[in-house]
Amino acid sequence: MKKDSPKRSVAARVTLVEVGLRDGFQMEKKPVPTALKIELVSALVDAGLRRIQAASFVHPQKVPQMADAEELFRRLPKISGVRYSALVLNPQGLARALAAGVKELEISVSASDAHSRRNAGMGAEKALGKGLAMIREAKSARVVVRGGIQCAFGCASEGRIAQERILAMAEAFLAEGVDLLALCDTAGMAGPVQVRRMLDRVMPAAGSIPLAVHLHDTRGLGLVNAAAALDSGVTHFDTAAGGMGGCPFVAGAAGNIATEDTAVLMAKMGVETGIDIAKVAGVTERLEAFFGKRFPARNRKELICQPICKP
Repeated sequence: MKKDSPKRSVAARVTLVEVGLRDGFQMEKKPVPTALKIELVSALVDAGLRRIQAASFVHPQKVPQMADAEELFRRLPKISGVRYSALVLNPQGLARALAAGVKELEISVSASDAHSRRNAGMGAEKALGKGLAMIREAKSARVVVRGGIQCAFGCASEGRIAQERILAMAEAFLAEGVDLLALCDTAGMAGPVQVRRMLDRVMPAAGSIPLAVHLHDTRGLGLVNAAAALDSGVTHFDTAAGGMGGCPFVAGAAGNIATEDTAVLMAKMGVETGIDIAKVAGVTERLEAFFGKRFPARNRKELICQPICKP
């Protein structure tokens, strides 16, 4: 007898978390002035983005684009309803972020030992222990904490990571009181069936804690995976204007799902985002002019001037 599938509930509205200033810029060699970052933040807010991951507190020699993290957070415009966050990977980064007065942090740990050694300079088990201690410290400082599991859907070096490992990491994060849990397809290896199966395991453990997915489009399945996550009840989606991004420690990793493309997908599925898609496309055009390259987002201004038919 066929087993019934878990009952799914699709949200009427979802949150797009803009990560281009962090995940996107870390892959670009041309330095982005702090003043331009501030201008871009203002333009993204004007486009309807209310959750922006503005920087990571990492070693400036390893990721030069993030060297101005403290200055950037000092200068970010204070706008009602807009929340800025930063990524931290180790205790040193956490100390810097807390000293800079950052109120929302993502503390992210890789499920892959090989990736963890390249990304954090230590094995996965050691990194997890440090990550949990960092969550406790951040929570004691009354910071909103998002727990991120990198390579949750596979590693370019190790292949598929066992669901049991991801679930155990998720339960450890949840036990420390994270405010949101993120599953990250760092290497862009996920497929929609895998996404649904993983979320079927993690969602019950999360309970009332919201889940986010951080999807890369390495194999062209980013939006398909986003649709699968939406169908599984996910309400937060990391996106990057233009589809910028990647991982410096994953060879060939493509960018994040594009903010404008994800907003179009959600509109087509009858889900509200509050995003002005044409304005995001304008930000992408500005970034392309600055970097002298074209980013992979498919919804250009010439398409967006046409009406987006909702279901």
